[in-house]
Parts: sequence; C-alpha cells; structure tokens
Amino acid sequence: MISLDKIFNFKINDRIVVGCSTGPDSMALVDMLIKLRKKYNLQIIIAHVNHNVRKESVEEEQFIKVFCYENKLDFESMLIEEYSDDNFHNEARNIRYNFFDNVVHKYSANYLMTAHHGDDLMETILMRMVRGSNLNGYGGFKMIVDMGDYKIVRPLISYTKDELEQYDIDHNVKYYIDSSNKKDKYTRNRYRKYVLPFLKKEDKDVHLKFLKFSNTLYEANKFINNITVKALNRCLENNKLIIDRFLLEDRFIQKEILYYILSDFYQDDLILINDKHIELINNLIESKKANSKIDLPNNVIAKKSYNYIEIIRYTDVISNYEIEFDRYAMLPNKHYIELIESTTDNSNNICRLNSNEVSLPLIIRSRKIGDRIKVKGLNGSKKVKDIFIDSKILMDERDLWPIVLDSCGNVVWIPGIKKSKFDKKINEDYDIILKYN
Repeated sequence: MISLDKIFNFKINDRIVVGCSTGPDSMALVDMLIKLRKKYNLQIIIAHVNHNVRKESVEEEQFIKVFCYENKLDFESMLIEEYSDDNFHNEARNIRYNFFDNVVHKYSANYLMTAHHGDDLMETILMRMVRGSNLNGYGGFKMIVDMGDYKIVRPLISYTKDELEQYDIDHNVKYYIDSSNKKDKYTRNRYRKYVLPFLKKEDKDVHLKFLKFSNTLYEANKFINNITVKALNRCLENNKLIIDRFLLEDRFIQKEILYYILSDFYQDDLILINDKHIELINNLIESKKANSKIDLPNNVIAKKSYNYIEIIRYTDVISNYEIEFDRYAMLPNKHYIELIESTTDNSNNICRLNSNEVSLPLIIRSRKIGDRIKVKGLNGSKKVKDIFIDSKILMDERDLWPIVLDSCGNVVWIPGIKKSKFDKKINEDYDIILKYN
C-alpha cells in the first residue's frame, strides 16, 4: 500500500495545492491526501486546468468540481481559450504552471504537489538523452524543487503508472482517461507505448534504476554547479555575459554556464532547451557581427552587442494582458494586487474605493495608447504615458505595469505610482481596499 507520509514529511496545518487533471495518477494522489487530511489537519486546494482540446474536458471539469464540493476541498480552475505556440505541450505546460503558481500564492500554500511518477521520469530522461542536454537535464526532474516561498513536490516518483492504477482499483477511485495519451503524434506517447514496455520486460523495477540514475546525476551536477557559479561570476556583469572573459573558460564549463543562465527561463522538467540551442548561442558568440540576436523557445532571445551577450524574455509578446479582479491577482511583473480588510497605509501602494462610485468588476490590464487618469487633487486628466515618464519608469517596466480600471473604462489607480479622483481618504466612505505588493 502506498502511504504518502512514509514518503514525505508532512507537518500539521500544511497547505497543499494539487495539480489535478482527473487522470488516474492525480486522482490517486488526491485520494491519498484526503486520507491524511485529518491526521495532519491539511488544507487541500485542487487546481484544475481545462485544456479545451477534447470534448470530454467540460465533463471532467464538472466532475472534479463536484468531487471537491462533496469532499470539502477548495477548488480553483481555469480554461485555456486559445493557443499561440506551435508546440501545444510546451505552451500548455507554461500556462498550467503559471496558473498553479497563482493559486499557491492566493492560498499562501507551502507546497504544490503533482502526480508525476516513475514512468514519467523514465520518459523524460530518455527524451533528454535523445535530444541532448546537460547533466541537470539528463537527470529528468527532482522529487522536490525549491521555488523560494513554496516547494514543488512529486511524491509518487518512485511508483509506476500501473501501481497507481491498481491503487485506484483497490480504493474505488474514479478517474478519466485522456484519449490524447494514445496518439503517436506526441513524442512522449511514443516512448510510453513502445520503449517503456521493453525496458519493464527486461526489469520490472527499471523505474527505480532510472530514479537512482537521476539522483546520481543531480549529485554530480551539484559539484559541477559550484565550479560553474564561480566561473559565471567571472564572466557576468549586470546580467550580461562578457564574451572575452567567457571564452577563457573551459569548453565544458562554457556549456554549463549557458545552461545555468537559461535555467532562469525554463522550468526544471520542461523539455525545451537542448544542445541545438546551446550551439545557436555559441554561434552568436563567435559571430563577427557586432549586433545580432537569436530566438529561443517561449519568447526568450539571446542578444549580442559587441562584447556582451544578454538573454532576456521578449516582453512585447507578453505585455498585453487583462485580468478581471476578484480578491487576488498575480501580475506578469511578478507583483500582485489583493483585497484587504484594513490598513493605515496611505501610500500609492494602497487604493480605497467606494463601490457606489465605480462600476464593478474592476479590471487590471496593461497600458494602452491614449490611457488617461483623472488624478486625485488635479483638475482634469493626465496621460498615463506622461505619468510613467515623470515617475522615471523604464520602458520595459511600463509594458507590464498594471493599470486598474472600473468596468466603464475609468482608470481608478496606477498601483505604486498615482491615485485617481476615485481614491478615498481614510476618514471618507469606502468599502474596497486594494494593496499592491
């Protein structure tokens, strides 16, 4: 029998967000957590993404929503309305993990748990080996990843998919099967259908051998990483790689430096970057052109400017956003806005509104050409663009800076910068307090 508290050290009152697809793996994980809920007084939050590519998706979302209601679990969901990337799996994963991150912060959770298992690890390692990577990449993914203020945990990494499906049978756990998992057009499915059965026939515990292989590579990578960081400190200045210093390093360490920098842009278990991309960056470095750039997956670019290489995310692609505000909103600039009960703070990070004077719901979006705000204490209005200039906000920051409007399009607040005439003083009537963090 699988017992999670023998695998993972739970603490009393842990808050856990579970990424749940309604498949056999994630439903098994949810059932295991429910069985431990009373023992550790766990708060379990189910986060479900409707990928909107199968007709069964609506039924599955409704099932997990009712399941959460019946089992007294918090429930959060999102619908992916459209995709823009050529690689569906890559884009879907990015959207999914951004959503999970928002849910984690909304509930101040300790952990994000996913139902990745031993078969997933084998598939990932094999795909990385074929595509090319570095030691960290060849390791597949870790059981625990420290995200700073919370941890991603994959507690089922030492079990196979068959074992989890048997758990569901033994405990009468209902689940849904994703029909797309059988389609050969997806790379992972081909490994799952044709390569893993052969390996398991050779050794029924082969998944544990892959887990040991993964852990060994991560241990070796920790040692090499210490050397890489020291080399990186010699080569990096203001987040830019100094080419002539970089070229003095050992060729192997050069490659590790590039992977290390790229790791800031790509999640640990996402198969996006391989040797081909490292080669493209090396070609850029060695190019005789003084100014040039290359495109990398997920809107990341590497730019060369004389003796410098800079790797950045191309913000023009992600700068346009619009969020309907409820009680909490995570923003693309890594800040967030929340509804609070009270505060004595009167800075530009706080906005007090009277719901009788604005149209709800409030909308948070990126700036648009022609935006104007009726500034508090000023007759008439002022261009948002001019306020950014007066406040010396950098161009890149302006593209992602939140603008808060009511449903009629009135700009009610530029968080952290300027309040509108709709803002109320502490001694005035208001029933909404917003805080920008």
